[in-house]
Amino acid sequence: MRNTVPFLCSILFFLLSITSQAQKIPQLGLVESLDRDSLVYASGFRLMGETVGKMLAPTLTEEQFKANLQQIKKAKSKLYLCNVLFPGSLKIAGPEVDHKKVLDYLDQVFARAKKANVPVIVLGSGGSRRLPDGYDQVKATADFIQLCKQMALVAKKYGITIAIESLNSTETNFLTTVQEAAAVVRQVNHPNFRLNADIYHMMKENEPPQHIIDAGKLITHVEIAEKEKRTMPGVVGEDFRPYFRALKTIQYKGPIVIEARINDATKEIPAAYQYLTKQLQEVYGESK
Repeated sequence: MRNTVPFLCSILFFLLSITSQAQKIPQLGLVESLDRDSLVYASGFRLMGETVGKMLAPTLTEEQFKANLQQIKKAKSKLYLCNVLFPGSLKIAGPEVDHKKVLDYLDQVFARAKKANVPVIVLGSGGSRRLPDGYDQVKATADFIQLCKQMALVAKKYGITIAIESLNSTETNFLTTVQEAAAVVRQVNHPNFRLNADIYHMMKENEPPQHIIDAGKLITHVEIAEKEKRTMPGVVGEDFRPYFRALKTIQYKGPIVIEARINDATKEIPAAYQYLTKQLQEVYGESK
């Protein structure tokens, strides 16, 4: 019996070390219709994302929203986020911003997000924040920061985290890098207003992984897709490991969520899970 005790202890230590290693790898999610929940779950994902317009928007009737709640409740995967926060017709930057209108809209969306138990709302909305040609970027940024401070208070009211996303310059002309978005987050300085480091947009703008390290603990959310055609990870075979190493360096604890164009769902969804898991395991298995 005495000889078995050290053996059992060594086995237990080995199992605990494996579990500890697994916990270090960020959880993977996918932005996709809840109609594909079974496929997404079977592929390994446990988190999903949808759009505000489809799931939470004030334009949805109460009956439509209740139907959404039922679908969310029945889903195997958790609806972790909703994106495309603002419709293009509702401006949040530039000369045509109506603060009351924006905040009233936000209050309605976040009230529904709380009921749906959706903790993260991604603020991309390239059309809403596009500036008129020649508009003063410095003024736009200062005004936007003030609005974001008010947005953060609404988010706090409902226990929601806003994750602001830099968008590449083909999608908007305001806050096109993680560096610029991080500067806004620092100025807003509120725990309910944090940063989404979207690796796809970073690669489109040729941003180095160092910008993730520079942003550090401001990052609460990460999204990903392949660079050229926003394909699912693994379609082209993009090497994301330099960005994953940056996330490991800052001890990032949130998920990595794929937001990509899907051509063959039954093939690409499970393949993407395996592809990213392999690269993450390689990075997180590396010695410091």
